[in-house]
Amino acid sequence: MERSAGREPDWLSMPAAAGRWHDLDVKAPQLGAVLAVRVWAPAQDTDRVLVVHDGPDYDRHAGLGRYVASSITAGRILPCRLVLLPAGDRLEWYAASPAYARSLATEILPQVADGPVVGIGASLGALAMLHCQRRHPPAFTGLFLQSGSFFQPRFDKQESGFARWLRIVRFTGRVLRASGGPATPVPVAMTCGRGEENLANNRSMAAALRSQDYPVAFAENEGGHDWPAWRDALDPHLTALLNGLERSRSG
Repeated sequence: MERSAGREPDWLSMPAAAGRWHDLDVKAPQLGAVLAVRVWAPAQDTDRVLVVHDGPDYDRHAGLGRYVASSITAGRILPCRLVLLPAGDRLEWYAASPAYARSLATEILPQVADGPVVGIGASLGALAMLHCQRRHPPAFTGLFLQSGSFFQPRFDKQESGFARWLRIVRFTGRVLRASGGPATPVPVAMTCGRGEENLANNRSMAAALRSQDYPVAFAENEGGHDWPAWRDALDPHLTALLNGLERSRSG
């Protein structure tokens, strides 16, 4: 059930699981970059990993680290590591860049994960996670996509001045026209605010992915294209995705 508008998530005031943060320099030669990555690991050993685009901002403005630690303590999710990727050259990397997708799948993830990876992103970060999964299906076991910038000419002409508009609409067009998904479609949870411009393209993308055998849960929540709305949708939607993946894993 959706929480009432204006009411803060209960996990903000719940006890947090023990764990520690550490910094990791991750080399990405294909991008000509070294990423300053922040990693939170719970006290319990685990191979489950959440990898997050715009990671530091997700933690700072949406409380993602607090959500994970509190949800573990409450028994809502199983222990997992949280990997916060910096945005870097965001408007280039996250805009359906084949070079970034290749680096994420073949260079970055192998350095931060040794088990199943759930990719998390909002806006362009969500687009980039889906783009990487389409090009490198084995990289992820699930995706949590919030207010994805799945630009399409019929809905998003106001975005046509963006430098990477054509690259994005070519990618979304390929997904929408595909007769079948990649060899390994993965569970996807999508959220989008009822008051934002991306709602139509998110509805369209959710329908397309479902038609290609992705198990998709799509929620339209209160709020707009902003961190408070994304924070408020973490529970129950990310919670449900993680628990569904765990049931599949144990089954």
